[in-house]
Amino acid sequence: MRMSRRSLLTAGTAAAALTPLPAGAAAAAANPGTRLRTGFERLAQDGYARLGGMRVGIVTNPTGVTRDVRHVVDVMHADARVDLTAVFGPEHGFRGTAQAGGSEGRYDDPATGLPVYDTYLKSGQALADVFTASGVDTVVFDIQDVGARFYTYIWTLYDCMEAARLAGKRFVVLDRPNPVTGRSARGPVLHKEFATFVGRQPIAQAHGMTVAELARLFNGEFLTAPVELDTVLMSGWGRGDFYDASGLPWVPPSPNMPTADTALVYSGTCLFEGTNLSEGRGTTRPFELLGAEGLDGRWAAAAGELGLPGVRFREAYFAPTFSKFQGKTIGGVQVHVRDRAAYDPVRTGIALLVTAKKVWSGFAWRSDNWIDKLTGSTLVRTMTDAGAGTDEIVGAWQDELEAFRGIRRHYLIYK
Repeated sequence: MRMSRRSLLTAGTAAAALTPLPAGAAAAAANPGTRLRTGFERLAQDGYARLGGMRVGIVTNPTGVTRDVRHVVDVMHADARVDLTAVFGPEHGFRGTAQAGGSEGRYDDPATGLPVYDTYLKSGQALADVFTASGVDTVVFDIQDVGARFYTYIWTLYDCMEAARLAGKRFVVLDRPNPVTGRSARGPVLHKEFATFVGRQPIAQAHGMTVAELARLFNGEFLTAPVELDTVLMSGWGRGDFYDASGLPWVPPSPNMPTADTALVYSGTCLFEGTNLSEGRGTTRPFELLGAEGLDGRWAAAAGELGLPGVRFREAYFAPTFSKFQGKTIGGVQVHVRDRAAYDPVRTGIALLVTAKKVWSGFAWRSDNWIDKLTGSTLVRTMTDAGAGTDEIVGAWQDELEAFRGIRRHYLIYK
C-alpha cells in the first residue's frame, strides 16, 4: 500500500485540521462519571458561533439526534441563531424510510418545510452541483457511524467533502462516538483497484476512528485537494469506550443495524453478504445470525473448536422474512460476544467463512465476487478457496495493516 501523508498545515485548513482536544476533554475521557458531549451538543452550547452568518445545509439521517431524541434538524430549524436552509439525505434517506440500496429522493420535509436533497450515489461534480443549487455556504455532517469500512456513511462523508471543495463550500463535521471503540484498526486494507461505494480509499476494514478523525484523514491523504474543514469534537469520550458508556440513545443508523450489539459484530460478519449464506437480514438479529439451507450444528461446533477469544457460537435455526432464503427455515449459527474487549470481529468473520466452507459442500461466493469489494482485494477469497486457515489469512494482511496504522496515528484526536 502506498500512501504519502500530506502535510496538515495546508493553508486555509490548518486550524480546522489540527483542532486540539478541548480543554479538559482528556481528563473527562479518563473519568467514566463524566458526561459525554457530542459535537452537536458542543456546537449548540456555543450558540452555533461556528455557523454564524452562514447559510447552512446538513448531511444527516435519523441518528442525528440530541440526548433527548429530538432531531438536530428540528432543533436547529427552530433556533434563530442558525440559518438552516437545506438538508442532504444519504443512503436510506434523511428520515430513514428506505432499505439498503435505496434513498428518499428530493422532497420538502413536512416537519420543517426545508428542502431535502438526495446525495445517494452522487459524487464529484454532480454532488457539487447539488450543493451549489441548494444555495448553502457551509455543509455540516452529523451521522452516527459504526466503525466498518464498508458502512457507506463514511464514504458519503468523503464524497461530500470532495463535492464541497469543488463547490467552494466550507465543511463542518460534528463528531459522534465510534460505537465499537477506537482502540485499534483491524482487518485487510482496501486496494485501490477494488474501490466502490463500500470502500473508496485504502483504510482498514475496522478503522477504529471517529468521523471527525476520518475527515482529517480524508483531507490529509485522499481528497484531490483539501476542503476548508472544521471539526467540532466530543468531550468525555475515550478510545476504549463502547457505545453504552456514552449515555446516548441508540438510533438505528440503517434498518439492519438495530442495536449497538449489531455494530459490534458487523465489521466481521458483514462478509457473508459476499456469499450465498444469509447474513441475518430479515431477522431480529442481523449479522449475529448466519445460515443457509443444509447447514446444521456442525458449523457451530467447528467454529467453537477454534477457541476464538471473547465469543461463542450457538447452533441456530431461523426463517428470514426478506432477503436471502425469505420464508425458509435455515440452519446456521448465532454469534454471542461474551467479552467485548477480547473479541476480534474481523478474525471471527474470517474464521466463520473458513469453517462454513469446510463443513458445508454448498458454500459459494456471490457470482460477482462481492467479497472482494468488501475485503478490499482477492486475498480472502483466494486464500479461503485454497484451504488456508484463519491465522494464515489474517497474517497475510498484517504488513498493509501496520502501514495503515502508522498513517492513521497522525489523525487520531482522542486519548
